[in-house]
Amino acid sequence: MTRFSFRKNKFGVSLVCAVLFAAVFAFVALMSGCGGNSFTAPQGFGTVMTSLSDPPTCSAPSGDFDSVYVTVRSVQAHTSATADGNSSGWQELVPQVVSQPVQLDLLHLPKNGQCLLSQLGSTTSLPAGDYQQIRLMLLSNQVPTGPAPLTNACASLGQVFNCVVKGGVAHTLDLNSQDITGLKIPPGQIVGGPIHVAAGQSTDINIDFDACRSIVSMGPMGYRLKPTLTAGQVSTSLSGISGQIVDKTTTQPIAGALVAIEMPDNNGTDRIFMQALTDSTGHFSFCPLPIGATFDVVADAVVGSTAYNATVVLNVPGGTNVGAIPLIAETGPPTGPGTIQGSVTSLNGATGANLDVSASAFQSVTLTSGTRPVTIPALLGSASLFNVETSNPCPDGRPAGAFCGSYSLILPASNPNVGTFSAGTITYTAPASGDVLYQVEARASSGGTPICSPSSLTTTKDSTNQPLKVTAGATTTASRLDFSGCS
Repeated sequence: MTRFSFRKNKFGVSLVCAVLFAAVFAFVALMSGCGGNSFTAPQGFGTVMTSLSDPPTCSAPSGDFDSVYVTVRSVQAHTSATADGNSSGWQELVPQVVSQPVQLDLLHLPKNGQCLLSQLGSTTSLPAGDYQQIRLMLLSNQVPTGPAPLTNACASLGQVFNCVVKGGVAHTLDLNSQDITGLKIPPGQIVGGPIHVAAGQSTDINIDFDACRSIVSMGPMGYRLKPTLTAGQVSTSLSGISGQIVDKTTTQPIAGALVAIEMPDNNGTDRIFMQALTDSTGHFSFCPLPIGATFDVVADAVVGSTAYNATVVLNVPGGTNVGAIPLIAETGPPTGPGTIQGSVTSLNGATGANLDVSASAFQSVTLTSGTRPVTIPALLGSASLFNVETSNPCPDGRPAGAFCGSYSLILPASNPNVGTFSAGTITYTAPASGDVLYQVEARASSGGTPICSPSSLTTTKDSTNQPLKVTAGATTTASRLDFSGCS
């Protein structure tokens, strides 16, 4: 996942602004003495530093891609929750990229445990206020009408500025119009609410661009960007969460384990905020993170023929090293993870609708009051991002006129091991016995914008209308999910 961070300077009011303010204030005082109208003093300004970080999971050799290049031409913020792309009032955060777009490799890992991948630039004139939306604008894959990046890793493809590299071969990363006019991060995707920018104060803001969950394979047609973005006000120090994934029985580190930090949404369902793979010593680190936020840490793994339960650690605050998190090896026979496969259809009236769809799987964990659905990270080799489009008519002709797509999620064939973090220690409860039950969700959009009503569908049933159960080494087919009311 790629994160852009912004820092405001404590001393953001320039001398020129101070002089102008004084002159205006003196003029207002004179007018007040002459019976003039009341006056509201102009707001102050802050200085914002923008930087980038990324712990990807799809980087070779574990993942599919050598590099994912995007070219940023603008980063903007707005104080209105309802502003659209044509609204006035968008404030530029990185004027440097406006005059000189920057191409970034989203899979280029930072070194020596650093959080930040690269610095983008800064502005000294961001008006104070509560910023409720942020948007990123990318340079389109065509002859630019303005500046181009100084170097272009996609140049072998022609006038292309966004691409993926797989097996040493570059492929165009196609953009939707929204990617060019602005990848918006609305209020619901800004952790902790509006980002408060106070005059003369220092604040860090983080944009998380999850590269690995933003690439849709189009088969022979290449790849398309389906952006997954979040943001939040962060601290660049003492805000990270780190630890090590180990085998519970042997205590040996597990390299290549999948680790996610998650937060409940408005409905109480844990959603992935960031995810990463452990290094060769089993360690992981997420930073920087939103100030004051608490996360659930979720990890699973397959090593050779050994599959592990997911382990969930609840209530981990930022700035915590959780130490060793144990994964329990599943016992057989049979052994190995299980797979949930399923299909999704879309309709706009009586005809099909083109959709981007992401599929996720959930298991429920027990809390002190009730239960919480937790996203179980789909293991490497899963196909969770896919298209529903004209070229994919439904094979059995049902529903009539609909387009179809399919997913495949590789998951632990066991119930999760659940721990609760408190006062520096983790207390675990044994995994529940019995059937391993899942819930699957499909979220539909077009260019990152929901276009169906509802925009997400879930099922807890398999294709025979029985509970959706996962068995080691076997494939279960989920009941079909049918989107309608798509535009």
